Amino acid sequence: MKTSTTRLTVAQALVRFLANQYTERDGARQRLIGATWGIFGHGNVAGLGQALLQYGDDMPFHQGRNEQAMVHAAVGYARQSDRLSTHAVTTSIGPGATNLVTGAALATINHLPVLLLPGDVFAARPADPVLQQLEVPYAGDVSVNDCLRPVSKYFDRVERPEQLIPAALQAMRVLTDPVETGAVTLALPQDVQAEAYDWPDDFFRERVWVVRRPEPDAIELAAAVRELKNARRPLVVAGGGVHHSGAEGALEDFVDATGIPVASTQAGKGSLLHDHPADVGGIGHTGTATANELARTADLVIGIGTRYTDFTTASATLFANPDVRFLNLNVAAFDAHKLSAQPLVADARAGLAALSGALGGAYRAEPAYVAEYTEDKERWEQRVDACFAAEDELVRPTQAQVLGVMDELVTGDDILINAAGSLPGDLHKLWRARSRDQYHVEYGYSCMGYEIPASLGVALAAPGRPVWALVGDGTYLMLPTEIVTAVQEGIPVKVVILQNHGYASIGGLSASVGAEGFATQYRFAGEQGAYAGAPLPVDLAANAASLGMTVHRAKTVRDLREALAVARAATRPTCVYVETETADTVSGPPPAQAWWDVPVAETAERSAAVKAREEYDRRAAGRRRHL
Repeated sequence: MKTSTTRLTVAQALVRFLANQYTERDGARQRLIGATWGIFGHGNVAGLGQALLQYGDDMPFHQGRNEQAMVHAAVGYARQSDRLSTHAVTTSIGPGATNLVTGAALATINHLPVLLLPGDVFAARPADPVLQQLEVPYAGDVSVNDCLRPVSKYFDRVERPEQLIPAALQAMRVLTDPVETGAVTLALPQDVQAEAYDWPDDFFRERVWVVRRPEPDAIELAAAVRELKNARRPLVVAGGGVHHSGAEGALEDFVDATGIPVASTQAGKGSLLHDHPADVGGIGHTGTATANELARTADLVIGIGTRYTDFTTASATLFANPDVRFLNLNVAAFDAHKLSAQPLVADARAGLAALSGALGGAYRAEPAYVAEYTEDKERWEQRVDACFAAEDELVRPTQAQVLGVMDELVTGDDILINAAGSLPGDLHKLWRARSRDQYHVEYGYSCMGYEIPASLGVALAAPGRPVWALVGDGTYLMLPTEIVTAVQEGIPVKVVILQNHGYASIGGLSASVGAEGFATQYRFAGEQGAYAGAPLPVDLAANAASLGMTVHRAKTVRDLREALAVARAATRPTCVYVETETADTVSGPPPAQAWWDVPVAETAERSAAVKAREEYDRRAAGRRRHL
């Protein structure tokens, strides 16, 4: 029997295919590719540009201003959608394609799905080279798009129309795989995009990709139960996998039954709400004193959906109990086996439910242990209150006080987005998460410039909820371009710019490692040529206004409270600009509660570096391998 076909270009076929892809988990179905972002050039305008115009009713489109920013927006959407839906991003060849690399790395490192569709050079090579083509003398089949290979979980170059069918199906498989997901790249030569082919109509049928919830192996589950029953000071480390799995309820049931405290990574914060008795806050270099003291004495660390980065483990110095053991529940076997752990390879929600069932109420943390972390948590909350408090509301606020004013204002509906600078540390230590998805800090790649474009993606995934992008001046200058897109599309994001005249986080790190803050401030050079002069006369509020935002300037704590309230109620893109107090005499957040390994010069002439190296050697002596 002859197969029914439809004649379309490769680009038209791809758009039709993408519009009919769905995911399903726990009986709930949604579109896999919710929209496409694009900037058009000669490498995609006649192919994907024409196709997206032709099928505009089936595939929503967003016009971006920067290719990296478009990926960030798609990633923000994917994270807010619990990885069940994402966006595609199309670019031209050359610089448009290479601008995708940073966003792709961010997506893959954070295990967040995004589909990248960069244009590529001519497959048929009628003219060679073409505009923006990289010539590689030793390989005729290499283009700049090959830069995306190491940061993609799946990469293919479609050089003939019929290759699109297996490539597109493989791309969907990877995007929906809870273990493998990340950036997926289909490089599309510009001539192939416009080439026609007779496509089997079955290619365009509706497809539902079931997102699996793997159950734990019985032997591994029994071993996990034995580990738990032998523990006297267990501690859960909740990572981003808790959120990706929607396992917050299962985690709460588990800790309610066992009394085990829960510390969270940056990605896992909000796994328990801040007011849950067992929530002890962030863990690691940017964590709380409560969580880190529990980590130092824990005899069993139960990692749930975490990769154990160096910030979490304090560069392998945090888990100091000589008898500490690890039990890792993770959907990825690669992560479940880290730190020589007893692995429990499973979906986080399914694994927690199985673990709770297998325990059958047979384990409960000792009352003295519960009392210990409860009292420590109360003491830490008093420190947070002190950081947030402003005795005089007519003075310039500190960064911590900015967070304190926001803490008074927000509800569980609000979503806070941040990624880089000194804010992630303050937020991890101080912020009180009021809902499972309120805390959105991208710290796998900690990419400056992520916040504003990601806020657009989050707002598109969570319409009607207040979405805040918190940025320092350094981050703002990296990538403010999607403000224009927010204004164009009426996406009412709220951007809070904290002006502190430089790279505050790296400035502090520079001082601690003997580099004396060199080139970390936004100041004139001054007499010594070390950027120690007056602050630069840069007006970021005026810049945001020039891009179309409504801007409110806040000079005092009182101004800030009023401006944030107005911004929260706004129905169009709104910015709050505040210069923060950075003087040493002003009380700030508690210092780091655990170490982070940043190597210091082994030999140096300046005394600051010599002293820093002495401290480094002292700290490094505490590193250990868990075998």
